Amino acid sequence: MLNRNYELNQEIIYQTKKKNLYFLLGAVVITNALMAEMIGTKIFSLEKTLGFPPAQIPLFADFLLDFNLTAGVILWPVVFVCSDIINEYFGVKGVRQISFITAGLILYAFTTITIAIYLQPADNWLEYNSVDNNNQKFNINFAFEKIFRQSSRIILGSLTAFMVAQILDAYIFYRLRIWTGSRNIWLRATTSTLISQLFDSFIVLLIAFYPQFTFAEIISVGIINYIYKFVVAILMIPILYLIHFSIEKYLGYEFSKRMINEAGHRSD
Repeated sequence: MLNRNYELNQEIIYQTKKKNLYFLLGAVVITNALMAEMIGTKIFSLEKTLGFPPAQIPLFADFLLDFNLTAGVILWPVVFVCSDIINEYFGVKGVRQISFITAGLILYAFTTITIAIYLQPADNWLEYNSVDNNNQKFNINFAFEKIFRQSSRIILGSLTAFMVAQILDAYIFYRLRIWTGSRNIWLRATTSTLISQLFDSFIVLLIAFYPQFTFAEIISVGIINYIYKFVVAILMIPILYLIHFSIEKYLGYEFSKRMINEAGHRSD
């Protein structure tokens, strides 16, 4: 009887930890993906941010390329690292589920933003926010629209690229997990991220900006975006191990091993 009660108690603890872990990782994925979409309207200069002059790399005849990136790239590596961790403990099904939820919530966010843009501003709000810190007049409602408005093609391109990259990343990670076992998490996480981000970097640009951008310009910008993501993926390896270690410590070795088995991966 005591043994039976112990087993039931352990099962309750296991299921609770499993749900808590999925909730936490899912929340991180959703929050970072949503925020990446929101701040993605800003294009920043990586060189100027780091204190260097523009690169002016000559590509495709007279086209000079600088490291100008969307601010969203700051957060996307977090999304893919957490997706790999979800894959490790919950399998492809877990990644697919959270990916569809994330895409749905991003669409919901853009819908509410669109509604907010078309709401007529109150006069006192316009008057109160009509000057900046330098006492220069500006239209706060126009600024609100410029910051939050994105074209339907950009939204479609971003969501399509996100879903393709997530599904591809999950499948590659899953296959590598079966082949490598529990060893070399850096190899399967980095490889799956680099391959999936190669597709992500070009899909979003092709859907969102072609033919406004020439094919050569899209290839050039895509290359720069991918170089950045490649470097960040390598730099994220220590963080990946830190997250993996923390989760295993939270779950305990037996629970961790069981979750990996249930995720459909080979256990060593």
